[in-house]
Amino acid sequence: MFVAPTRHRPNRGLYTPEQRARRDATIWTTVQGVLAPLQFLACLISLLLVVRFLMTGEGYVAATVSILVKTGFLYAIMVTGAIWEKVVFGQYLLAPAFFWEDMVSFGVIALHTAYVAALLGGWLTPEALMWLAIAAYAAYVLNATQFLLKLRAARLEVTA
Repeated sequence: MFVAPTRHRPNRGLYTPEQRARRDATIWTTVQGVLAPLQFLACLISLLLVVRFLMTGEGYVAATVSILVKTGFLYAIMVTGAIWEKVVFGQYLLAPAFFWEDMVSFGVIALHTAYVAALLGGWLTPEALMWLAIAAYAAYVLNATQFLLKLRAARLEVTA
């Protein structure tokens, strides 16, 4: 039976010394460090375009393209993040140290993918598509916050 980890063992940090060495040595750490702020910037720009469309009815194509760009960044960061987890922790996803971040990431990906499917399938009105994008962005912000808190914890662990 699979049991989700609830917390790290109190006497153990986020990384073992070996995991920290792998994290620091892999190019995938740098890739994640570049993609994360680019994705955040894409999200901010897209959010402005989506809100503009919802408020004025103008700029649907620009908002749609921006959502697809943001979604592309999300897919790229998820794939490269899975590779990073494999290198550092020995498994592609759901390593105990990042279990909950990965679980929320699945929800974020599901919402973004639902947007793309609804767009391509013509299943929702433009307004409904934009609200779906906003829901996806809200989940993304929650997930980004999880990762920022984890990054902060890792940095505090090093200074301790």
